[in-house]
Amino acid sequence: MLKNFRLEDFKPMKTPMSTKTKLTKDEEGESVDNTKYRGMIGSLLYLTASRPDIMLSVCLCARFQEDPKTSHLEAVKRIFRYVKGTTHLGLWYPKGSGIETIKQTALAISTIETEYVSAEKACQQALWIKQALIYYGIRLDDIPILCDNKAAMDLSKNLVQHSRTKHLEIRHHFLRDNVQKGNISIEKVSSEDNIVDILTKPLKHEPFNYLRLGLGMMEQND
Repeated sequence: MLKNFRLEDFKPMKTPMSTKTKLTKDEEGESVDNTKYRGMIGSLLYLTASRPDIMLSVCLCARFQEDPKTSHLEAVKRIFRYVKGTTHLGLWYPKGSGIETIKQTALAISTIETEYVSAEKACQQALWIKQALIYYGIRLDDIPILCDNKAAMDLSKNLVQHSRTKHLEIRHHFLRDNVQKGNISIEKVSSEDNIVDILTKPLKHEPFNYLRLGLGMMEQND
């Protein structure tokens, strides 16, 4: 990929996107070859199958494929420069290792309703995964769902309806029912350990590297 787009001689970068980067349509910017731009995005999207650490930056840049500008191309080139310096990294599944399923909800709006419903959607996916694994002879106990909102966690464990949450549709209490049955558990995750941050916003080098480990990415040895 680096050779194909003539980027093999570029200096590596420590992160795929700067925390100061704010991508917009940049309508006054200089247009670039959209065929080449789309080719670069397509290659990076293929790479995300084993490199979730570039998912956010690639998806942000992919929004501008119709009419890419110089600013968008520079952001894409930075991703390639990051990849150049981290070609030894990838998802790693050691043989004989134990299996554990953890669902972490991507919570963006700070309201009880939004975060509670987000956790409920994660619960649905977790139970589907749990059922699918039975066909492979793998049976899991309660699956932890990591959440960073205390109010949503309390609601998932409290059978009493409160005035602030009485408007929630009955179907969303699917989450609370499965907590009571022991199929899942809701666990608190600290801001520092919130892995979904790497998929929702650009980070500085140190927190980026720390959360990258949480994605299951390690050095690949021959």
